Amino acid sequence: MSALTHFDAQGQAHMVDVSAKSPTHRVARAQGCIRMQAQTLALVIAGTSKKGDVLGVARIAGIQASKRTSELIPLCHPVPLTRVAVDFDIDEAGSQVRCTATAETVGVTGVEMEALTAVQVALLTIYDMCKAVDRGMTIEGVRLLEKRGGKSGTWHADAQTDAG
Repeated sequence: MSALTHFDAQGQAHMVDVSAKSPTHRVARAQGCIRMQAQTLALVIAGTSKKGDVLGVARIAGIQASKRTSELIPLCHPVPLTRVAVDFDIDEAGSQVRCTATAETVGVTGVEMEALTAVQVALLTIYDMCKAVDRGMTIEGVRLLEKRGGKSGTWHADAQTDAG
């Protein structure tokens, strides 16, 4: 296992120096879900929530959040994103909405945090828009699915190993 990179030799937190790294195309994909009552999910599907199009607003919130990740996570570098996509899959049987976010850049540092931030904020937005009818919703399983690019290469959650 590698050492934690956000600490210097004295154990002090610091922002990692990425100045010597070469820019590469980098992609990260993250996922999570929000479970809710069936009646709440029906409102989301029908688009009849009092606050409007829940998934449309959550999509924009996730994209916006990904662009502000370095403002939220103290040691993240600002990343010039070239693409962010936030998608939703509805699982009526499981009474949940699954969110998948993909972030891309051509740069010197990865976009895993941007993809994870997009998922979290999109799911929090769904919670916010539906909490008047269902305060018991739960956000679960937020995780990185894959990352590509950079010195460490490709990683997939299903393989649970580094291939780079």
